[in-house]
Amino acid sequence: MTKFKKIILASNSPRRKELLTLFGVDYVVQPADVDESQLENESPGDYVLRLAEAKAKKVGESAGEGAVVIAADTTVADGAILLGKPRDEKESRQMLEQLRDRVHQVYTGTAVFEVKTNKIFTELTCTDVPMRDYTDNEINEYIATGDPFDKAGGYAIQHSGFHPVSELSGCYANVVGLPLCHLYRTLKQIENDLHVEISALCQQTLEYDCDIYERVLKGEL
Repeated sequence: MTKFKKIILASNSPRRKELLTLFGVDYVVQPADVDESQLENESPGDYVLRLAEAKAKKVGESAGEGAVVIAADTTVADGAILLGKPRDEKESRQMLEQLRDRVHQVYTGTAVFEVKTNKIFTELTCTDVPMRDYTDNEINEYIATGDPFDKAGGYAIQHSGFHPVSELSGCYANVVGLPLCHLYRTLKQIENDLHVEISALCQQTLEYDCDIYERVLKGEL
């Protein structure tokens, strides 16, 4: 990645920082402060793409010519309804009850802004997430951990105690917050000499056998 003189992650998410580290590159963190209000009649996909692009450009304004800014925005969607981060225990419980034993979607928009060329590259990833039929007591115990409060939809798919998802097919890293194969494909458009076994590293880290990574890397998804 010699072309990338400076990489900036426009997010303070611990999960995104952990996943980006798998690329084996040095980067700095500079969260972007943008208005995250949803526009009227805006679809979940359009919403996350718009915010990711806005975050990348915002940070890019002061990043310096040699910088590449990576931004992402993730939302949980139950149909057309977006579920953000719950404000309290009551809202956490409502979200978890709403999603229980049903399939919803997680959308992540990623944006990579190459400051030197003023080019921005975007990707949209969507994963169907089937929630298991967890009990009310499990909901209460999970809320007591405090974990739901900084998570869109009120849950973390990777939580070792709660395990909210039954069986997933698709991009697991997308649900965590940074779809790595899609990001790799985007970064290759800037630096063709980039070579990282990102799919293997992702699956090893998340302990998940991905069934779509080959198609993603080929550009079929």
